[in-house]
Amino acid sequence: MSMKFEFDQALGIIKHDGKEVPINSPEAFEIISKAWLRTGWDTKYVYGFTWLGRPIIQLPEDIIRIQEIIHDVQPDVIIETGVAHGGSLIFYASICSMIGKGRIIGIDISIRSENRKEIERHRLSKLISLIEGNSIQSDVVQAIKDKIGVAESVLVILDSNHTKEHVLAELKAYSPLVSPGSYIVACDGIMEQVAGAPRSAVDWSWNNPISAINEFIADNKEFECVEPKWPFNEGNVTNRVTYWPKAFLRRNIMIS
Repeated sequence: MSMKFEFDQALGIIKHDGKEVPINSPEAFEIISKAWLRTGWDTKYVYGFTWLGRPIIQLPEDIIRIQEIIHDVQPDVIIETGVAHGGSLIFYASICSMIGKGRIIGIDISIRSENRKEIERHRLSKLISLIEGNSIQSDVVQAIKDKIGVAESVLVILDSNHTKEHVLAELKAYSPLVSPGSYIVACDGIMEQVAGAPRSAVDWSWNNPISAINEFIADNKEFECVEPKWPFNEGNVTNRVTYWPKAFLRRNIMIS
C-alpha cells in the first residue's frame, strides 16, 4: 500500500490512491496506522516505555495482544530469546504471576551486568531464569531443554537477532519444544515494511522474520500462521497495529 495520502481534517476525509476515504472508516485507520508505524520507527517511539520499572522496547499493542495469548494458552514455561533490559521478561513474569501459572527462561548472547543485576533483584525474579549464549547454539538449546519438564507446556517468543537466517534457525531449534495448541512467536516482521528507512537496511525487504516465517511454514505443516483472537471488540477495526505481522505460529493439535 502506498503511504502517500492527503488528510483533510475539516472535511473528515483522506485522499489516497485517487479516491476519498472517510476518516471514520477502518480503511482510513489502516492508512494512518501504517504511516504512524513508520514515523514511530524513525523516532524510536518504542524506546519510551517501561514495565514495572524495567525498559520494555515493545509496541504497547503487541504486549496487550500477547498477554491474551498467554492467558489463553496458560503455558508452564515461556521461552524468550533476546533479553535487552529485561522489560519483556518482567512483563511475561507479571502475567504468569497474575494467572497463577508459568515461569520464564530468557536467553541472550550477551546480558549486560547492570541489566542482569536489575532483573535478578526484581520482585518477580523468582519466576525468571537467565541463560547467556547464542540462542541457536546446540549447547544453549540443550540447556533450555534441560530446564523443561516432560509434561510442561511451552510457549516460545523469538526477539533476538532478526535476520532471516537467524530467525529461521531459531524456528527450527525451538519449534519442537512448543506444545500442541501453543505458539512460537517471531517478533519484528515490521522490518519488511520499513526497509530503507532510517535505522534500517535495504536488504530488510527480504532479510527479515517474515521471510523466515514463510519458509518455515512451507516446510512445517504442524504449524500455521494465525492472528490472535480479540476476546472483546465493539469497534470497527479488525486488524492489529503491530511491529509483529504474521508473528503468531500455532502448533496444531494432532488428533489420532
